[in-house]
Parts: sequence; structure tokens; C-alpha cells
Amino acid sequence: MTRLNKYLSLCGVSSRRGAETLIAEGKVSINGHIITAVGTIVNDPTDVVKVNGRPVSPIEEKLYLILNKPRNVMTTLFDPFRRRTIMHFIRKVDHPVYPVGRLDFDTEGVLLMTNDGDLAYRLAHPKYQVKKIYEAKVSGRFSQEACNKVGKGIRLKDGAIGHGHVDVLEFVGDTSIIRITMTEGRKHEVKQLCQGAGHPVRTLRRIDFAGIQAHGVRPGHWRFLSPQEITSLKTMVGLD
Repeated sequence: MTRLNKYLSLCGVSSRRGAETLIAEGKVSINGHIITAVGTIVNDPTDVVKVNGRPVSPIEEKLYLILNKPRNVMTTLFDPFRRRTIMHFIRKVDHPVYPVGRLDFDTEGVLLMTNDGDLAYRLAHPKYQVKKIYEAKVSGRFSQEACNKVGKGIRLKDGAIGHGHVDVLEFVGDTSIIRITMTEGRKHEVKQLCQGAGHPVRTLRRIDFAGIQAHGVRPGHWRFLSPQEITSLKTMVGLD
């Protein structure tokens, strides 16, 4: 007995959040009936679940990989406007995988992908305080006062208070190179924090997600995580 959104994530269809969207759009059926309630229970293996008319079932082989996402690429499996998506780079992966969280269209760097629904859910959930580290080039000279402001918290567009730890790496002309460490992942949060501190982001790259980095992986390329990396991620969120 499994909640429908979790069941779809175990099938490698999407993350739980993505599954909720599919359900709300009427794209999921159980035993021939369209389901729109996220909390619907799946009685596996007797129920027949379909997404867009195609049967789905839990995937036995779990895959874990890191993609070094290039700029100007959508962090989605399909884009109705035909912009390039991350699917362009992972076509040779044997089973469907989906991204853990998102990176903005113009943001590059570390993007974890998996079909392990439980792990993906926990890595993306604020409860588990998973660290994400970004390097950004921002306008102006990022002062200690600005660092303190980001550390104390800045109100975001959705009303929440976002915050992070900022290290100034260097000044280049009329810009600053900073490193910002966060444990949240709200939409455009890094950009909003820097804007709120008076230093709009010019370029942004995620260099670390939960201790996983893209060393040796060129933009647009990917690699499987090592057994040690997978164990570390699971331990971090209490799945060991």
C-alpha cells in the first residue's frame, strides 16, 4: 500500500513533486480510472497504474548519476517550447532518471539524477538540511556588510526568509566572485539573496550538492556515482 505520488517516483516517472503535477493534470489512472487526488493509495501489485496511457511499475535497478549541466538548458525532461533540456545529455542512460531539485535555465553545474524516489525526496526536502554550494559572479564589490545581510536572512518573493553563508573569493574589476553555501532550495533563491544584498548575479554555477562535485566531468557530460558516494548520500538523509 503506497501513496500514488510516492509510487510514481518509485517507478522512475518523476520526483514526488513532479508526480503531483502529473496527477493534478489528469495524466494518471488506476485500473482505468483517472485519478486527481495525490493521496490516493496504490494497492501494489494488484492495481494497474498508467501514466499517459502507459503502464508503469516500480523499477528494480536503481541508478544514480551526476550531470554537469551547461548553461541555457532546461532542468526538465520535456519542454513544450522545444528548448534544449537535460534529456539531450542523458539519452544513453539505460533507465529513466529524473533530476533531484532544479537548476535555473542559465545556471550550470552539479545536478544529481536518479530513479530512487525515496533518496530524491529526502535530498530535496528542507528537513534534511542538505548542503548546496554555489559560485557566483556578482556586480559590485561584495562587502562584509552584504555577507552579514545574507547570513541573517533576506525576505524572498514568496514571503519566506532565505539565508546562506557567503565567502568572498576575489574582486575582478567591477565584479565579485563569491561562494555561497545553503541548505534550502527555493526558486531563484541565490539570485534573490544576492539581489537583496545589492549585488545582482551575472553568472551562477553550483559546484557541490550534498558533497558530490563535478571534478573531471565536462559541461554536458555525466558519470555514475560511486558506491561510496551513494552510501554517503543515503547516510546523510537517514536511509542507511
